[in-house]
Amino acid sequence: MKSTLHKASMPLLGIAVLAGCLAGTPALAKDKVTVGFIGPLTGGVSANGIGGRNSADLAVQLRNADANAKYEYELLVQDDECKPNIGVQAATKIAADKDVIGAVTHYCSAVAIATVDTYHKFGLPVVVWGAVLPDITYGNEYKEVHRVNGTMINQNQTAAEFMTGLGYKTWAIIHDTTDYGKGHNKYFSENLAKNGGEIVATFGVTADQQDFTAELTKIKSLNPDVLYFGGLTPIGVRIRAQMDKLGVDALFEGTSGIVSDAFIEGTGDLAEGVLAFREGAPTEMLPGGKIFLEAYEKQGYADPPEAYGAFAFAAMNLVLDTIEAVGPDRKKVRDALNGVKDRDSIVGTISFDDHGQNTVALITKYVVQDGKWTVWEDSEYASGARKLARQP
Repeated sequence: MKSTLHKASMPLLGIAVLAGCLAGTPALAKDKVTVGFIGPLTGGVSANGIGGRNSADLAVQLRNADANAKYEYELLVQDDECKPNIGVQAATKIAADKDVIGAVTHYCSAVAIATVDTYHKFGLPVVVWGAVLPDITYGNEYKEVHRVNGTMINQNQTAAEFMTGLGYKTWAIIHDTTDYGKGHNKYFSENLAKNGGEIVATFGVTADQQDFTAELTKIKSLNPDVLYFGGLTPIGVRIRAQMDKLGVDALFEGTSGIVSDAFIEGTGDLAEGVLAFREGAPTEMLPGGKIFLEAYEKQGYADPPEAYGAFAFAAMNLVLDTIEAVGPDRKKVRDALNGVKDRDSIVGTISFDDHGQNTVALITKYVVQDGKWTVWEDSEYASGARKLARQP
C-alpha cells in the first residue's frame, strides 16, 4: 500500500481552483492517477521541504475538488532528508512504481543532481521545484528532467553586481563542499571578479561541520568587508552565531539557501541586516501569489509554504495540467512537458528550453529587517534609514 499524504483537516469547500474553476465535489467516479513529491521532510531544511510538500498537496487537493478534472489524483510523498543517498532511494522508489506518472522533486541541489540518472533510467518525467544547481538540467540531455525555478547562475550574477555597487570591496567565502555549495562558490567568485571585488580567502566546509573557529579566526585576521556563505540554513545559523562570538564584524551575505523563516528563528537578533538573493519575486508579489496564499491558509496547513512553496505548487499544477491534456502515460507526459512554452502559472510564464529549464530572469534581493525577509527596495536599508554592517 502506498504511503500517501493525507488531506489536511480543513475542508476545501469554497476555495476557488486557481486555474479559474470553482471547487466542487465530482459527481462521478474518476480513474485514479498517482503523482509524486520528493523533498526534505526531516533534517535541517525540513521547513522548506514541508512547505513544498504542502504546496504540491494543495495543487492536488484543488484539482480533485474541480468537477471538470478528468482524473482523481493521489499524492505519493517521499522524504529525501536533503541527503543524496537517501534521495536516490526515494527517487528509485517513486520512479520504479509504474502507477506514478509524474513527480515534483527536490529542494536540495546535491540530491537533485544525484537523482537525474534514476529518472532517466525509469523514464519518469519530473519537475524540480527548488534546487538551483545548473547541472541538474544543463549537465545532461535527459528529457525527463525539467525545472520551474531558476538557477544559481543569475542569482550570483545579481549578488556580485549589487554588492559591489554598494561599495563593498573584499570578501571571504565559506561554502559547503556539496555540489550546491561548490556551485555557488564558482559562480559568485567568477561574477565578483568581473565586477572588481576581491576574495581574500575561500574555505570549503562539510555539510555537518559544527565548529568554524579555525575558519572564522583566519577571516577575522584578514578583515574582509563581507563574509559570503554558500550553503543551507543549518550551517548558516552556526556560522552567523560563531561570527558574533568571535567578534567577526563582516557583513553576512548568503544565497537562496538561507531564505527561510528557519534561518531567522535560528539566529534571532543576529539575522538583522543579513542579505540574500533568490530567483523570482516574493510569493505575495507573484501573478497568482495572493490567491495561492489565501488558498494555502484556508487548507489549514500547520506550516508556512516557505520561499519555494509557490514553485512546488506551480510545478505540480504543470504536471497535473499535462496529464489532463495527454492522459496518464509517462512518455506522453514527458514529451508534452518538453514542449511547454508561454504557460501561465502563479510564478509567471513557464517556458522550457531544450534542457527543460525555465528561464526566471528576475532575481529578488532580500535583507532581514525586524525579523522578516524584506525585499531590499522596500527596506529601510535601501532608503538609508538603517545601515548595513561595514557599509562603505
